[in-house]
Amino acid sequence: MDNAKNIKISLAVIYILIISIFLWFFFKYFSIEDFTSYELIKSNRDILNEIKNKNLFLSSVIFFFVTILWVLLLGFASPIFLIGGFIFGKWLGTFIVLFGLSAGATILYFLANFFIKDFIYEKFSFKFIYLVNKFKKNELIYFIIYRAVGGIPFFIQNLLPLIFNIKIKNYFYGSVIGLAPQLFIGVSLGAGINNIIDDNDTMPNLIQMILIPDIYFPILGLILILIITFFLRKTFFKK
Repeated sequence: MDNAKNIKISLAVIYILIISIFLWFFFKYFSIEDFTSYELIKSNRDILNEIKNKNLFLSSVIFFFVTILWVLLLGFASPIFLIGGFIFGKWLGTFIVLFGLSAGATILYFLANFFIKDFIYEKFSFKFIYLVNKFKKNELIYFIIYRAVGGIPFFIQNLLPLIFNIKIKNYFYGSVIGLAPQLFIGVSLGAGINNIIDDNDTMPNLIQMILIPDIYFPILGLILILIITFFLRKTFFKK
């Protein structure tokens, strides 16, 4: 028992060390300016497009594994779907990001099930105990709705199902189906930003950007998703 506990602690320390090294590397070689300067974004976009066009399959596979790694190391989704849309467009970008995030979240869930399941259950089960019986009735359907509803940080959303003991296959398929609508909207927004760079030598102001269809359609879609998820939460997850 002690040996198993020591192994878990050692692996957890290694995991934290890897995350720390990744963050150090990221902030050492990238700055806020890299993500806010229109000229830098435009020039980097041309480089990324050149790499993508040389070998679309290889660049797609690389980005897929980068997405998995992103989830495992940082646990959140927001920048990666914008980047996916920015590089690959809304259709291929959605496919890559959706399956990359779902695979990364599933791997994280599998690892957490080994390392911290007892901790998660102890800390959060009393808050969500009313959902246990709901998930037992139809695990896959409720998990799809859980993914679609969202409302909590992606990292926590990935780990809370430990309380409900979701099967790995249901976790993966539920993630793919439940995340698809919101990710499509987010990836479309990233693709829209790419189109703006195509059509403008200088950065449009906020009002001009909002009035561009590639931007306001995803925003309207996001608002619609928020309204739908509000009613889903009230219907399916009420106490």
